[in-house]
Amino acid sequence: MPVYVEMWASSTPELIPVEGDRATLGSEEGNDVVVADKTVSHLHAAIERVGPGWCIRDLGSRNGTFVNGQRILTDQVLKHGDEIRLGKSRLVFRSDTPRAPTMTHAVEGAPDLTRREKEVLDALCEPVARGDVFTDPASIKEMAAGLFVSEAAVKQHLSRLYQKFDIYEEGSDRRRVRLANEAIRRGAVNLANLRRSDAGN
Repeated sequence: MPVYVEMWASSTPELIPVEGDRATLGSEEGNDVVVADKTVSHLHAAIERVGPGWCIRDLGSRNGTFVNGQRILTDQVLKHGDEIRLGKSRLVFRSDTPRAPTMTHAVEGAPDLTRREKEVLDALCEPVARGDVFTDPASIKEMAAGLFVSEAAVKQHLSRLYQKFDIYEEGSDRRRVRLANEAIRRGAVNLANLRRSDAGN
């Protein structure tokens, strides 16, 4: 899959093929892509093949490397049509086989929780932290005893937590299991912290 760097040094762009799996960009002769610009470092950046794609890395340049207007601080994945800025020079990354843009979906975070709701979730998941994978979460009675509150208070907090985590199944046991799973999956409960806390008691 040939790739190119389109260099806009004048009104007419120059298309420079990237040979092999790595190309250096800089103002000094000997670079794979020579950019005649005093604001570009001698050895400014490198484009590298990484797995099925390409990325660009700044090589400690004085004026930085920018992709689509954003200065890069780590390796940056390149897509067909990305604009690369080195100093005052503009380049465009071109690939013969542009891929359809795909988006990695962000993990849904936990909803905002009160301190007491967080304590109820920790109490709910405590048996899971102590036991095997298929251990049931704590019962309402166990949570009430552990938190020194009434069962009615625990039920009230659980009712709000079911709403916050969008859990509408029928049956108290099923809902508690689903709530525990969602709380762990969405990062509202950290099992490692619960295990450490339990080991300290």
